[in-house]
Order: sequence, then C-alpha cells, then structure tokens
Amino acid sequence: MGGVGWCVARGQNRRRVDREGGGGEPRGGRLRRLGLAVALAGLAVASGFGVAKALGALARSPALALRAVRFSGLEHATADELLALCPVKPGQNLFTVDAGQVEAALLRHPWVRAVEVHRRWPPALEVKVRERKAAALVELSGLYLVDEEAKVFKRAEVGDGLDLPVVTGLSRGDYLQRPGEVEPLLSGALALARSWRQDGSDALAPLAEIHLDPDGTTLYLGAEGTEVRLGAGDLSQKLGRLERVLSALRADGKVARVLHLDNRLHPSSVAVELATPETLAVEGER
Repeated sequence: MGGVGWCVARGQNRRRVDREGGGGEPRGGRLRRLGLAVALAGLAVASGFGVAKALGALARSPALALRAVRFSGLEHATADELLALCPVKPGQNLFTVDAGQVEAALLRHPWVRAVEVHRRWPPALEVKVRERKAAALVELSGLYLVDEEAKVFKRAEVGDGLDLPVVTGLSRGDYLQRPGEVEPLLSGALALARSWRQDGSDALAPLAEIHLDPDGTTLYLGAEGTEVRLGAGDLSQKLGRLERVLSALRADGKVARVLHLDNRLHPSSVAVELATPETLAVEGER
C-alpha cells in the first residue's frame, strides 16, 4: 500500500512540474539565464555611459572647431549679410551646429528663398542658397520688388540694379488688408509680363508699366510710353494682335501714341492714334 501511494504522489508531482516548468528546467539553469540578462543590461548601461562620455568629448574637441562658413548661390545677398544673421560662427564646434536653426535664421534675409546646410571636413559649413528672382516692381506707396510667385519681398533700392516693368493701380491699404483680392491681380500682371517677354515682344517695344484698374489693363511701352488699352478679357488674343500692329507700325517707321484694343462691341478691332508732331504739340500745350 505504501509503495503504491508513493508512486501516485510522484506521478502527480511530475504532471505539476510539466505544466509549470515547460519541461522541468533545473533551477540552476534559470538562475544562470537571469544572471546573463542582468550582466547584458549592465553592459548596455555601461556602454551608454561610454557613448555619452565620448559624445561629450567630441563636443568639446578643438579638432571639430568650425574653420569657415561658406556660401554658394549668392547674387544679391552677400556673405557678410548672411554671416551677420547666422547663429553659428567660425570656432563653434561642428558637432553642436543645428542646421534647422541656421536655415531659419538665413531665411530672414529678403533675397533668400531656400537654404541647404551641409557639414564638411575639415570642419566647415557649406550653405547652398537659392535666391528669389525679382519679376517686377510694384507701386505700393513706394516701389517694392515682387517675385515670380507674386510675393512682395523687399523695398526696391538703387543698389538692386534692376530694369523691370512696374505694376501700378494697386493701393498699399488693399494689399495689406485684402491680400486675397490683390494677389490674384498681381499674379495676372506678372503672367502678362512673362508672356510679353517669352513671345519676344520686348524686342518690338519693352514693357515699362502694367496699370491695373476696374476697367481692365493698360500697358505703357518703350521710351515713347505708348499707351495700350487692353481692357478686360481675351488678353492672349489681344497681345497677339498687338504684336502684329506694332510690327506693321515699325515697318512703316511710325510710332503709336495710343492703341485701343478695348472695344467691347468689336473686340477683334484695333484703333491706332499715331504720335505725329501735331498731336505731340497739342499734348504739350495741355
């Protein structure tokens, strides 16, 4: 009886061990695995402290001191102007330079449209600058430069050395208070100027001014200031007719004082007022 009872008890214990231990791994094996895990964790912590110490040493190393900040892509902005804005200077550690901070600072320059910052060796920063391209001047209680995206970005100065058409007819108050209404008008004027330039019409008569008003668009061309009343609508077709008329006038050695392409009843017609000595004299007497 006693032998049988012992056998039963042993069988029960085996089933309990199988369920709990997944094969009955000896306790010593589990302890060894736990010790290995603790050792690896300690090594990781020690390595982390070692990496942090190494990084700290790099951040203080004079071997990584910036020797130069080099700029490329400059046409209007100058290296001195950008260095004055740049938050890092020669001598600062290359490892501590925040490229995003440099880009944000340089974008404060009115001519700078985009910036790329690269670290170089020997320790230096290479800054690639993409400048804005001025497309026209706009009169807003003073002349301002506007880029190809119709963004007014700086007041025009003598040193800018630009020969660009002037957009008039917009008020400074409207631009500041209702930009959503004014910017599409400005974009349309820039598109017209771009079309005039790309079609080669500048060779016939350089575009001097684009005047915008509620009745439509008026151009002023060349040194003579020929007035071209385009009115509203069908501008591309009107510009084509205008080019043909200017070519014919030039072939005849004549200069127009006013060209009318704004006849709403006869939109395909062009009326020409010639700049004869008589008309010029009459205008001078007024």
